[in-house]
Amino acid sequence: MENDADIYAVVMGDLVRSEAAPAPEALHAAFNAAVEAANARAADAIVSPLTITLGDEFQGLLGSLAEAARLARHLRITLMAKGIDCRFVIGQARIETPVNREKAWNMMGPGLARARETLDEKKPGLTYRFTLMEDAMTERLLEAIGAGLAVIERDWTDRQREDIEALLDGQTVEEIAGRRGVTVHSVYKVRSAGDYDAYTMQWAAVEAALDAIDGEGTA
Repeated sequence: MENDADIYAVVMGDLVRSEAAPAPEALHAAFNAAVEAANARAADAIVSPLTITLGDEFQGLLGSLAEAARLARHLRITLMAKGIDCRFVIGQARIETPVNREKAWNMMGPGLARARETLDEKKPGLTYRFTLMEDAMTERLLEAIGAGLAVIERDWTDRQREDIEALLDGQTVEEIAGRRGVTVHSVYKVRSAGDYDAYTMQWAAVEAALDAIDGEGTA
């Protein structure tokens, strides 16, 4: 993303029903590990690292809306593997105070408050939310696509999630089959049952829209 003055991509998230977790310490450890791994994975795009602001919430700044969305998806799938549900907001924020490049706190500016308010709405079923400064229609369309993505994700079995995560990370069907010791046909069946084609088509639309906004230098 080409920053326009001090406009950045903000990503926020919180855990769903964390207060009811049977093992809070284990949940906290898994959450911290996932956030740390996400920061390492997206280090080149991060401006202010994902920082846990409360026990079950985090926020960070990136240089690209598209990278922020990919980071949210990766973190979502990582947490799903631990049986942890999480919701996200990906949006724009104009930072009017010095950017804290060590921790994502003690910063102010338009967009941050709206992203926080959107996260706090806690609307059921809306795993991926979007807050854009000057494009209400695109924001609405992205929210609708995000709802569809969450529906597909919630229906995945562990095997479907594992194979789809591997495919998203660039592994081929042949590589997955070899690692699992199964036929290529078996992997394709899992891929199909997990609605991989529809899922990636929807994600491609999200990334294309965010890439376009990034390219305009307005995010």
